[in-house]
Amino acid sequence: MSTLINIEVVYATPALQKLISLKVSTGTSAEQAITQSGILDFFPEIDLSSNKIGIFSKACKLETVLREKDRVEIYRALQADPKEIRRQRALEGKVTKKGGAA
Repeated sequence: MSTLINIEVVYATPALQKLISLKVSTGTSAEQAITQSGILDFFPEIDLSSNKIGIFSKACKLETVLREKDRVEIYRALQADPKEIRRQRALEGKVTKKGGAA
C-alpha cells in the first residue's frame, strides 16, 4: 500500500497562472505529477522535452522523485536575454548623460 503525499504543480504565462494541488503516491516523479495534474490540458504549449522544470525555484530533472509539499514549477523560455537587456539599458543611460550635458 503506497502512501499519498500532497504536492502542487504550477505554470504561468504573462496573462494567466495556474496552480494545481493534488495527492500523488510516494515515489511519484515530477514528470508523472505534471501529467497527473492535467496542467498540460490547460497549457498545450508546454513541451516537457524543452521546458525546464524545478521544485521551489531549484532546477530538477523530470525523473526527480517528489516529497511531501513539493511545488513542481514548469518554466517558460525567456523572451529576451537579461544580460543583453541590461547592456542596452546601460548604453542608453550613457548616451542620455552625454547628450544632456551642456
